[in-house]
Amino acid sequence: MSELCFQLKGSVVTAIVLELYRYARDDFSAQLADKVRQAPMFFQQTPVVISLEKLEPDQGAIDIDDLLALCREFGLRPMAVKGAPGELTALLEQRGLALLPAGNAGRAVMPEPEPKPAAEASGTPEVVVKTVVEEKLVHRSSKVVTRPVRSGQQVYAEGADLIVLAPVSEGAEILADGNIHVYGALRGRALAGVKGDEGARIFCQSLEAELVSIAGNFKLSDGLRETVWKSPAQLYLQDDTLFVKPL
Repeated sequence: MSELCFQLKGSVVTAIVLELYRYARDDFSAQLADKVRQAPMFFQQTPVVISLEKLEPDQGAIDIDDLLALCREFGLRPMAVKGAPGELTALLEQRGLALLPAGNAGRAVMPEPEPKPAAEASGTPEVVVKTVVEEKLVHRSSKVVTRPVRSGQQVYAEGADLIVLAPVSEGAEILADGNIHVYGALRGRALAGVKGDEGARIFCQSLEAELVSIAGNFKLSDGLRETVWKSPAQLYLQDDTLFVKPL
């Protein structure tokens, strides 16, 4: 038998979702340039998913090649398009982009059983047994990290909270499906509720982060400097707005 050539593994990769509301080239370019100026290192070679779900109805046709070229010009690397209309799918596939369904369209749906004919009046009454499949969230113990998280390292707490009893360096990344607690300086990236938990929070002893995110809603360092900087802080999501408050 030949030696194993590869192995498939699951992984967590940070990707930006760019929700497009309208596309006017000059406006888009100026606004994207402003975002990149806030955190130039973060946007270099960063994977991005372009979402077309919230495009204004009167937007009209988009020059998708122009849009992709502008993203790449600013360091973003488009990897997929979400909620693309049918007329764009062939073009996007030619460009090597993955097509993601809009909203919850990708979830599996249990098929309804076919109706059976009613039982004859003289026969035995029909007994119908229904099976209810309920999704249940399994809570796990918190993941505790006692050593500093160095630049280039990534720590992920799957299905749990993440507790870091040491500093998080610039260029490091910590992620959790639940809350994140950092009992030290938070200088890297912290992403809580990465699977969509909007009730997740981030707590830290000193907020100096490059980026913080809860359920995909994020703030960059420039925005954080205007609030609580180099002080104990908590971050939480409310009505799709990420709030930063002192502890």
